[in-house]
Amino acid sequence: MSTFEKLSINTATIKKASLAEALDLSVAAGLKHIGLWRDKVAEVGLETAVEMVKASGLQASSLCRGGFLTAAEPAGQAAALEDNKAAILEAKALGTTEIIMVVGGLPDFSVAPGAVDGGGEASAVVGGKDICAARQRVADRLAELVPFALEHGVRLVLEPLHPMYAADRAVLSTLGQSLDLAAPHPVEAVGVVVDTFHVWWDPSLQEQIARAGAEGRIASYQVCDFNLPIAADALLSRGFMGDGVIDFASIGQWVAEAGYNGVVEVEIFNEDIWNLPYAEVVDTVKARYAKLVAPHLP
Repeated sequence: MSTFEKLSINTATIKKASLAEALDLSVAAGLKHIGLWRDKVAEVGLETAVEMVKASGLQASSLCRGGFLTAAEPAGQAAALEDNKAAILEAKALGTTEIIMVVGGLPDFSVAPGAVDGGGEASAVVGGKDICAARQRVADRLAELVPFALEHGVRLVLEPLHPMYAADRAVLSTLGQSLDLAAPHPVEAVGVVVDTFHVWWDPSLQEQIARAGAEGRIASYQVCDFNLPIAADALLSRGFMGDGVIDFASIGQWVAEAGYNGVVEVEIFNEDIWNLPYAEVVDTVKARYAKLVAPHLP
């Protein structure tokens, strides 16, 4: 099997490339998968995006993102449900069963669902600073979405984010919290993603990865590094594997021992990397993946 059989480069890693360019780069690199963001799909329209992905021969490993479920007022809740149902239908059309869910932060500070990470306008979602209430609303909205997800064969994949994003992006900060939220629902409806950037610091990470594997909840493994110093925009502190502090050998071993044998997505938000030639980024990702990630996976 090729070293890169399971490698998927998320379109966020080459953010300034068009969907056509991202597909062509992945094919030229000998990859079989691509991770998609909804902004790239929206740029060309869903129908055209579906045709482009099919024509490329690539398999969409995931669609990002759904979520932002913490609104307190009825109008915001209804809008969130509508947007997430649209995301589920987009994922199905694009041929992936996995929709990554960034659940939303404190409503007074949460990035609006239509905003694009790393650019675009963000607006607040009204609802206060009660983080416990916000987490409960995530659970409530998730329960409302599960039947629709099951109907369409798409899994809602909860992504815990590093605690520095709890205010504006995700009130779920640990894999354990995400697994607790997933627990009431069928494994084919709700899973979790292990994203090294967000979870590397967690003292219970090995235990929670093992739990996720035992419960059949690991839907995605995403890798990139955690760079220091933290960027002025903390969202852009991701880096190529090997440029930061993360121990990919240990986390990769834990994920493998948990039974995950699926696609590995590289997802990087970094302004300097976005400004590099796209082919250079892809070549660097492949080299770092081959050296630091692939040796520790099945």
